[in-house]
This record gives sequence, C-alpha cells and structure tokens, in this order.
Amino acid sequence: MLLFLSENSTDKMKILRYIPVVFSFLLLAAHFSRIDISFLTIVSLLLPFLLFIKRKIIARIIQTVLILGAGEWIRAMFNYIEIRKETGEDWMRLAVILSCVSIFTLLSAIIFQTKAMKKIYKQK
Repeated sequence: MLLFLSENSTDKMKILRYIPVVFSFLLLAAHFSRIDISFLTIVSLLLPFLLFIKRKIIARIIQTVLILGAGEWIRAMFNYIEIRKETGEDWMRLAVILSCVSIFTLLSAIIFQTKAMKKIYKQK
C-alpha cells in the first residue's frame, strides 16, 4: 500500500509487473467459481498473496500454477466448443476469447523470467 503513496516511479513500475499475474488468478477464480469448484476458487484468490514472499521457490510455484491455469483454459475451451457444437451454436468467438485468455495466463507466467523479476525473487 505504501508503494502507491510513493512518488518514486520505479516503485510504481514494480507494482505494474504484478498486474497480469494477479489478473490471471482472478480470471481463474471466476472460472472455478462458475463451474462450482470452491476449493480452487479460494486457492486462486489466495495465491497472489504468495507474491509478497520474495523467494525463488515462490516464483516457481506461481509460474507452475499459471501454466496449469493456461492448460485449464484450453481444456475448458475444448469442452465448451463441444457443447456449442452439440447445440448448434456458434463456437468460433468462444474459441478466440478462451485462446486469448490462455495465452495471457501463459504470458503471465513468463513475467518471472524477466531480469527484473529474477532480481526480485533472488534467482540467478
């Protein structure tokens, strides 16, 4: 919270790095909530709090979960496409949207490979 009050622009840039990661977890929480998997909804909402722990293992855990999350979006996409095909509904827009969400989630995991994030999470 204090970083928002700071006038230092580098502090604000540090916060901006986390936005895609947190947003990806919020999207996953909404997805799991929609399909009524409460445990994974709660996990998706709590995982961003691990970002306050600046350890290499935390970065790897977050990356792994985001990669699994991207896989979940792809799995859901194929499932929803099949349902749409069975009902005769258009499925192309659904495929585009969920593909973009999956790619966004995957790119959120790659953020931890940047030089700045490696420094923050004490990676070499």
